[in-house]
Amino acid sequence: MGKEQPVHKDAYTLILEAIDTGVYRPGDRLVESELADRFGVSRTPIREALQRLETQSLLTRDGRSLIVASLDHNQLSELYVVRAELEGLAARLAARHATPEEVRVLEEMVAEDQALLGDPAALSRANRRFHKQIHLASHNRYLVQQLDLVHRSMALMATTSLAAEGRGEVALAEHDAIVRAIGNGDENRAYEALKEHISKAFVTRLKLDASA
Repeated sequence: MGKEQPVHKDAYTLILEAIDTGVYRPGDRLVESELADRFGVSRTPIREALQRLETQSLLTRDGRSLIVASLDHNQLSELYVVRAELEGLAARLAARHATPEEVRVLEEMVAEDQALLGDPAALSRANRRFHKQIHLASHNRYLVQQLDLVHRSMALMATTSLAAEGRGEVALAEHDAIVRAIGNGDENRAYEALKEHISKAFVTRLKLDASA
């Protein structure tokens, strides 16, 4: 018997996760029949998912083909500006609304992620979980929705800034400072710490792109 996909994952989610995890990278062509075979679903939901992803600018046209979009310098800058503000707001609201249990989860994430240093791919996945937890701790559904859109666009980056030498250790130290501010209920410090974290990640990415 073939391996069945979990029923709760639709074609859109499956393709999005494949882009997010690097199965499909910027510039890769997506073909309906190949995607249907890979995910074990019919071509109709695949076609609908591709149309949705194109509408969200995660896919773009190359002639008659759909390819995974890439971000130019200006798009990257615009994305980081929006991300910094929204992430900062999430941290501010988390400092105001997070439960003790949510803070404890964040603290445990920072501690456990130390074991992932030296594995940029695993650290990148852990980083996404960490930020998602802060989004949820903001207790603002509309902000969470907007940040989900931003993070989908982040999947269009070919590499993670955590691959830069020494960035992993620094990023985890920054995570620790963010969590301490949230745990202390210091809204302004949480906001500034997370904005600074995103700014440093952007600088690292610019350096990576410049050396590519």
